[in-house]
Amino acid sequence: MNKFLEQAEYKYRVGMADYVTRPSISIMEFLDGLKLLFESVFRLDMFKSHRAHVQSYFKDPINCELLEWPVLFLGGAPDGVPALYSLMDHASVVLGTWYPEGGMHAIPAAMANLAEELGVDIQLNVEVEKIEVGSNGLAKGVKVKRGKKGSVGASTTLDADVIVGTGDMNWIEQQLLEPKYRRYTEQYWDKRVMSPGSLLYYIGVSKKLPNLKHHNLFFDESLDDHCVEIYDDPAWPKAPLFYACVPSLTDENTAPKGHENLFLLVPLAAGLEDTDKEREKCYNMVMDRLEKRIGEDVRGSVVYKRAWAHREFEDEYHSYKGNAYGLANTLFQTAFFKPSMKSVVPNLHFAGQLTSPGPGVPPSIISGHITADVVDNCSYLRVNGKKTVPKFLYGLFAAIADIFAMTAIEMVAGLDFVSALTFTVSNFLFILFAFVAYMRKLAGFAKKDD
Repeated sequence: MNKFLEQAEYKYRVGMADYVTRPSISIMEFLDGLKLLFESVFRLDMFKSHRAHVQSYFKDPINCELLEWPVLFLGGAPDGVPALYSLMDHASVVLGTWYPEGGMHAIPAAMANLAEELGVDIQLNVEVEKIEVGSNGLAKGVKVKRGKKGSVGASTTLDADVIVGTGDMNWIEQQLLEPKYRRYTEQYWDKRVMSPGSLLYYIGVSKKLPNLKHHNLFFDESLDDHCVEIYDDPAWPKAPLFYACVPSLTDENTAPKGHENLFLLVPLAAGLEDTDKEREKCYNMVMDRLEKRIGEDVRGSVVYKRAWAHREFEDEYHSYKGNAYGLANTLFQTAFFKPSMKSVVPNLHFAGQLTSPGPGVPPSIISGHITADVVDNCSYLRVNGKKTVPKFLYGLFAAIADIFAMTAIEMVAGLDFVSALTFTVSNFLFILFAFVAYMRKLAGFAKKDD
């Protein structure tokens, strides 16, 4: 175990310090290619499966399944996800699992409080209907409708110099932008391998459950069979593995006195037909096993139950195919092979689980940091941005390199040649024309001085 955790710690340290913070939007980011190739092959295990990696250290099937389980939420079976992601075992085993006081909701609440302290105007119950793009090819605002979903209200437009889309990237591109401003085609999105969806049960129980812990993993059925039903032959699982959480054991404020707050999670294939009948069938399957394991009836004491799955993810979040965890972290959906956080529209950027660095709460937050840096670095292309000749020259050089490199990479990732080439060429031309306009402006100032 110590040797396994040593290599997992190295991957975590290198990944979090370097690779996870790269936006993967230009080949210029990876000029240290030989170093990257060496580390990928020999130390980061990018070309070795997580299962083969785990089994090279462990023989006991229970230990193997415990160390393979986390990658299920990265969007692949253990034999299809790069062994790089053993870094997650370092995070869970060594760094531990932490619970925010007040539950997960306390995290966005704290972020919102900080944002408001810094002067951010957070507007709720506002549905974005369209991203408005001007004749110069730049986004100029968002058309929104105020009021709760389904309510009748007038649409208004909010002006903007920069737009960052942090919602579902497929929805933003395919529904909020006109076709000519979409970088990716619907065919491209349909080819993406998605991480699992989730079937969630929020349950209130009118008694204590002393035989459960805060975190409980049920591995009493086959991991491989469940993976097949998620990735290879999508179907509602016949004998699903599942996770049970009882946060009221740690935080008594999450349930009334003498009660428990029980949360169940079952990974499902994205895009399944989501019916109440299948939800209830799955609920009874997992509750049969949970009650057998802890030796007592739970369903007879349930005073509140709510299910949440594909329908809610699609309706509430516009989640593509009802997915809960974004794109699968397969080799050809990692780094450059993910959908880019740069749009065809130069001042429109993306952040969140469908772009770099990937799915999950921490990566999505990191994605926001990366996108903020990209927005700053691209400021010279905006009308009122700070412009310098060196920035333009570097931008042009990178754009030329990307016509060849990024076009090829996007094609390997599944985008057709015309769409891939159109973006890289249009990006180069936009920078070129902006540079010409800037040089003319400088020449005009120089002439006035004369």
